[in-house]
Formats: sequence, C-alpha cells, structure tokens
Amino acid sequence: METANPALSSRTFTGFGRVAAADTMSIQGTVNKAAVLLLCVLITATWVWNLFYQTMNPNAVVPWLTLGAIAGFIVALVTIFKKTWAGVTAPIYALLEGLVIGGLSALAEAQFQGIVIQAVGLTFGTCFALLLAYKSRLIRATENFKMGVVAATGGIVLVYLATIILGFFGVQIPLIHQSGIVGIGFSLFVVIIAALNLVLDFDFIEQGAAAGAPKYMEWYAAFGLMVTLIWLYIEILRLLTKLRSRE
Repeated sequence: METANPALSSRTFTGFGRVAAADTMSIQGTVNKAAVLLLCVLITATWVWNLFYQTMNPNAVVPWLTLGAIAGFIVALVTIFKKTWAGVTAPIYALLEGLVIGGLSALAEAQFQGIVIQAVGLTFGTCFALLLAYKSRLIRATENFKMGVVAATGGIVLVYLATIILGFFGVQIPLIHQSGIVGIGFSLFVVIIAALNLVLDFDFIEQGAAAGAPKYMEWYAAFGLMVTLIWLYIEILRLLTKLRSRE
C-alpha cells in the first residue's frame, strides 16, 4: 500500500489493534470530511481574494500567503506525526492553505483574467475523471504503477528543493521555470504526476477502510487527499500561467 503522498505512507494504517465496527473508518466518512476541509480552504481563500481586490495591492496578500505556506507546512508535519490529532490539525491545515490558494489565485487572476476558473475546473475535472477511471478499474494501482509515481514524485520534490536552496544564492535552474517549451513541458509533466497521485490516494483510502482503521483516520485520510488536491491545483495554475504568458 505504498503512495507518493507523504501523508499516506505504507505504514499509515498499521498497528491499531482491534477496533469496534462502529468506530472504524469508512469511505463515505472520509468523503464527508474531505468536503469539510474543502470548505475550510474556500473560506480563507475567499477572504484573501477579497482582500486583494479591495486594495489591488500585492503587498496586502503576500504576508498572508507566506504565513499560510510556512504555518501550513508545520501543521502538516504535526498531522503526519500525530495522526490522532487530525480532527483538529487537518481543518487548521486547510484554513492555512486557503491563504496560499487565495493569494496565488488573486495574483494570477489580476494578471490573466479568467485563469482561476480554468484552474479550478481542470482540477476538479481531473479529480472526478480519475475517480471514475479508478472505480471502473480502467486505471489500476499496481505495484509497478505505484513505484513509477513514487519515483517521479520524489524527483520533482528534489528539483523544487534544489530550486529553493539555489534561490538563496541567487541561482536559478534554467528553462524549467520559464514559459518556454521546456518550462511548459516540465509543468505538464508535474501536473500529470500530481494527478496520478490521486489514484494512489483513492486506492490507499479504500484499503484503509477495508482494513478497519480507527474513525479518526477519516480526518487523516481526508487531509492526505487534500494535500494532493492543493498541489494539483497549484501546478495547474502554474501551467496555465506559463501558457497565457505566451499569448
């Protein structure tokens, strides 16, 4: 049950012992909690979006965007290491990531009108299409499939870490972050890998429910799914920004 999502590793649903049937995780319960987390994201994202359009000043939202990114990363780590806290930390994570989503979306929309609705539509369209493909078994999370997605995701993480570290020294990795053919190709590749991570997450949640994990794991599983959805949205927004900048 390996997944590239760090929140949903192969050891997530192990070591719980016996759990009463009424207190076990279910797929429907996870879906309900994922909806709650999406609402949390929407609340803070809308607030930051309105803040930007009231001032039309990027400096008004950048501090909130930065706060959301840093604090969200910290809360995500706490959630991963303290799964029993997920009922509290997962909504906090969603609220913080909403600050990031709202800030990035407002800045992108100010530059390219209509880009946000395109990114939202593509994100949820991709999610539902992959869910249907997974449920109909058109896509199967085989071991080779999982290994390929995990390896590709790890490579992307290393590239982004190198970008951050080199950025402190004023060095930029050429081409891949620009709007040229190479940059667009790289972003398209990242979007595909982020989308394929959803398949692994669907499979992992299904197996967790089948294994009879404790009820609080619904919050944790919803948190893991939210990590992938937020990543997918940001990468789609980045890809669309590159495409629109070439027009």
